[in-house]
Amino acid sequence: MEWINHLQTELGDEIVFTDATTRLAYSFDATPNYQAMPDAVVAPRSTEDVQTVLRLCHTHRVPVIPRGSATNLAGGTTPLAGGLVMDFRHMDQILEIDEKNLTVTVEPGCITGHLIEAVEARGLFYPPDPSSMKISTIGGNISENSGGLRGLKYGVTADYVLALEAVLPNGELLKTGGKLAKDVAGYDLTRLLVGSEGTLAVITKATLKLIPLPETKRTMLAHFSDLDGAARTVSRIIESRIIPATLEFMDKKTIEVVEAYANIGLPTDVGALLLLEQDGPKEIVRRDIEAMHAICLAEGASLVEVARDELHAETLRYARRTALSALARLRPTTILEDATVPRSEIAEMVRRIEAIGRKYEIEIATFGHAGDGNLHPTVATDARDLEEMERVEAAFADIFAAALDLGGTITGEHGVGAMKAPYLEWKLGAAGIGVMKGIKLAFDPHGIMNPQKMFAKAAKKRLVQGGGV
Repeated sequence: MEWINHLQTELGDEIVFTDATTRLAYSFDATPNYQAMPDAVVAPRSTEDVQTVLRLCHTHRVPVIPRGSATNLAGGTTPLAGGLVMDFRHMDQILEIDEKNLTVTVEPGCITGHLIEAVEARGLFYPPDPSSMKISTIGGNISENSGGLRGLKYGVTADYVLALEAVLPNGELLKTGGKLAKDVAGYDLTRLLVGSEGTLAVITKATLKLIPLPETKRTMLAHFSDLDGAARTVSRIIESRIIPATLEFMDKKTIEVVEAYANIGLPTDVGALLLLEQDGPKEIVRRDIEAMHAICLAEGASLVEVARDELHAETLRYARRTALSALARLRPTTILEDATVPRSEIAEMVRRIEAIGRKYEIEIATFGHAGDGNLHPTVATDARDLEEMERVEAAFADIFAAALDLGGTITGEHGVGAMKAPYLEWKLGAAGIGVMKGIKLAFDPHGIMNPQKMFAKAAKKRLVQGGGV
């Protein structure tokens, strides 16, 4: 291909890869059933390299798919239209930790966990903590507006992005924001790029807000015989004006699978577990932990286990973080979804998920961020079983419909990508999709940025209300 020859001439073979083995490795992400071969892979070493690539791709109308560690769960980093995958493994540095302004500036390939460790060594704190943080990248987190276990108290990635450097599809450099507490000069282009899933521009640098590292933290695990007690506890805690650092939920099926995998002593005879954490000044943490402990017992918890020390606390956190890995052991294909409802509707949403599982004769395990209503219904299946996969797809369509029926949304943190594009109109309506398409056209008139993501050729027909149950 002519454009590949031009790219190799401009950047060299040590940055541009066209061999079949490399292209195969970049043909998929963590999403089942979304795989396509790119025509080439490029691993830029600088913003200037990215500009060179985009200018050439803009001229030749070549699709460009930005990619971090490919932990995406919505088919968002798969090259469905071929073209070029851009891998940021060489652009992974922490460029500056600014203790005067409480900011950190990084390249997009910086691993989230490495950033967190680096700033905590300075007594600073970057709260967003997606479960994949040991391998996911900041660029990917920004593209998806990732959440995490600490989202209830501290918010999501968008709440910490102060400034971005990005390359537009025509190769021009765009700089947004700054190390500022206030900035209302024009449209908020920083927030527009956050969560845009690589469909508007390529992020090459990010400046992120830091806060002081909390003085102390305590962790506990509450056992409930039924789902309703756990859901009531979540509501009571928030009503009591307590905002925990972490308030996570696992249903019975998830508990059983995690314990079989990790063997860390989780009870398998309970209906639900809540993982609760609070951080901050020592006295406030003590007060909140005691209050939450009492609320759990008042709402029917059979046991509330307060971590003895940090090692014990990390074991409890590991139980929640390892849920997907544990479920992935059950069958060849694991589909982890992402729907969010108001906190008050958590119990009803889980009941509807259970009913949908029975309707389609599939087993669904549910866990997630109870404090902010973000649940992850997960199905272990086999992509080779086409009949079962049809039932799984129908079940998730009903789950999305149920979430919307309860005042929720089709995704809280995983993004739209290719998988949820047919359902996006259910949430935004035709007018919302039209506005988004107008923004896309303004940034990317030739449609080269991550095509076939976010925008579906046709919306799914929503045939049912309330999850179809």
